[in-house]
Amino acid sequence: MQITFQFRLYPTPEQEQQMNRTLDLCRKLYNQAKEQRETAYNQEGKTITYAMQQNDLPALKKEFPAYKEVHSQVLQDCLQRLDDAYQRFFRGEAGYPHYKSADRYVSFTYPQPGAVQKTFAKEGTVYLPKIGVVKMNVHRPFDRVSVTQINVKRYGERWMINISVKVPNTEVMQAVESAVGIDVGLSSFAALSDETKVDNPRYLRKAEKRLRRAQRRLSRKQRNSRNRQKAKRKVAKTHQKVARQRKDFLHKQSYRIVQGHDLIAVEQLKVRNMVRNRRLAKSISDAGWRKFITYLSYKAERHGKRFVQVPAHGTSQTCLCGADVPKTLAVRVHECKRCGLIQDRDVVSAKIILQRALKISA
Repeated sequence: MQITFQFRLYPTPEQEQQMNRTLDLCRKLYNQAKEQRETAYNQEGKTITYAMQQNDLPALKKEFPAYKEVHSQVLQDCLQRLDDAYQRFFRGEAGYPHYKSADRYVSFTYPQPGAVQKTFAKEGTVYLPKIGVVKMNVHRPFDRVSVTQINVKRYGERWMINISVKVPNTEVMQAVESAVGIDVGLSSFAALSDETKVDNPRYLRKAEKRLRRAQRRLSRKQRNSRNRQKAKRKVAKTHQKVARQRKDFLHKQSYRIVQGHDLIAVEQLKVRNMVRNRRLAKSISDAGWRKFITYLSYKAERHGKRFVQVPAHGTSQTCLCGADVPKTLAVRVHECKRCGLIQDRDVVSAKIILQRALKISA
């Protein structure tokens, strides 16, 4: 099992310049590698693989000495990203890979950090090859010996580091004293089988007014001007604040649920298909259902709790007694004519999810 710790970096002006230089060179390599693949396929019908492009790196460094400023593993990871993008496209999981602009390529990765003693030479610092020893705000302890990957990412004017750490799997608890089913929604973020509800914060909706103003100002600025760059940073900051608020909310709610229950049951949602509904896409993305389920999953595994996903079919159209109770999204109250149950539809769905999970677990 791997978990990721995120800390903020405080590079010196020289280090920040080198980090930006690394991003720029990696972006150029990514675009060159993509162009090479397309040219070879369109003109010769030949497929260029990751291994072929990786083997060409030494010759590329001789032809373009600037690439010697970037660590070799960072360049290899750049080519691996492109290959992964093509593989996802061939599997039908994503669209066709695009060329990366300076605003779209914002991170680089050390897939093998090397000697940990050198990487974390001092408390509160990290050694990045070709960049140097950079200060970082270590607000949580982590096992430095088990570090498997280091990713450096630029968020506007901030630099963050994502440290992946391998931790042993916790044995799942055999006794289940408390179980809960969770039905995610839009009117309320989540309804639990114990009849409690979590309000939907709607961070993006609340920030839309500020975003509209910032984007209007951006659209009026002259292209390639400094004022446009400033306006672009303001738009990015607003989006980053929304993302951080949502992430903080999801982490707190998932931690609270995992700490209070031994078995957590959710639906198997296909969010990618659900966001195709143009009327609900923005609200679904703002809620962050996929991240919430991911956080529940790894937190449950980390704390030795059971996490069960059940098929989503029929959870909102059936009753606890098994009767079919069809209803549209506009109908918010569940009324069963067979057993006479009258209750909030989301709470009933959460109870059905728990009911199915207990059968699977048994």
